[in-house]
Amino acid sequence: MQSFLKFLRWSVGILFIFSGLIKANDPLGLSYKMQEFFDVWGMNFFSDYTLWLALIMNTLEIVAGVAILIKYPYKQTLWLLLALIVFFSFLTGYALFSGKIKTCGCFGDCIPLTPQTSFIKDIILLIAIVILLVNVKKVKTNLPMGWGLFVLLLTTVGVGYGQQQVLQHLPFIDCLPYKQGKDIVEQMKTPPGAIADSVSIKMEFEKAGKRYFFDATSFPADFDSTYVFKTRKEIIVQKGNGKVAPIQDFKLFTLSGADTTQQLFETSIPYVLIFAGAIDASVPWDTLITKLQAKHKLVYIVTADKTNAINQFKQIPILIGDITMIKTAARAWPSIFIMNGSTIMQKTSYVDYLKD
Repeated sequence: MQSFLKFLRWSVGILFIFSGLIKANDPLGLSYKMQEFFDVWGMNFFSDYTLWLALIMNTLEIVAGVAILIKYPYKQTLWLLLALIVFFSFLTGYALFSGKIKTCGCFGDCIPLTPQTSFIKDIILLIAIVILLVNVKKVKTNLPMGWGLFVLLLTTVGVGYGQQQVLQHLPFIDCLPYKQGKDIVEQMKTPPGAIADSVSIKMEFEKAGKRYFFDATSFPADFDSTYVFKTRKEIIVQKGNGKVAPIQDFKLFTLSGADTTQQLFETSIPYVLIFAGAIDASVPWDTLITKLQAKHKLVYIVTADKTNAINQFKQIPILIGDITMIKTAARAWPSIFIMNGSTIMQKTSYVDYLKD
């Protein structure tokens, strides 16, 4: 029995540490996933706090995993892990049974899991933690309190420092489709054998205080302006096989609205894209742009913050991109992409570029 409990304890501890480390490598990725859940639930007021929630969640997972391995404090840690896994099981179960969330983000972008796999994993962990709790008195803690506190404090400081570094310097391991060396055009190609979801569009109208739902083939013969449009919903009739292009939304537009993506990819010389979803006035833009233009003839700013970009930049062209795309491409703002056609030759945060 002792060997079995030791196996469970190490399995649970290592899995929580592994899960936390992967997400701590990219806390903004977890933050964006939290925002997706809050958007679905209509709780957008939490969106401003998701980064802090992500940082705390990652730290809790890793510290709790370490605590269960060193068996200090053992019983309290098991209760914490039980609370965490119940919460995670709710999230993965919601993603699985609602169909509104495609991935739960349990292992970040490095190991994308389907909602079904994530839910099964969480249920197995839940059972393992319950078994450990039932047999909590059979596991003895030999580590002195002082050493236990020191290990947990060291772990907390280390995780906090690591997350601060990746927020400023980009993730240690880049698991995104915009990784250095990737060809964006190739990443936009649909994988072989991909089957898309079959979707039906339902539109909601109101007339004389009553609500009506129609699809494209079921509009009534008396349909006229008395039917007031309310909303539309996409209903999945038949799910595809989940194979999609890693990049699906890369488009860049000029200030006048012209799509310049293909023209940019056909540029015959290397060029620079500065990704910044929002224009932060605290960034030393003049110094950064001067250094870039000293080495490269073509430098562009890519942003979703059109108004502030127009006010800030007079000396370089401005390209407008979708905010979700920019968040995926660049975890730190601004980030420097040195491009050769559609291939990302170099990717770095502005902090590191200015240090070179």
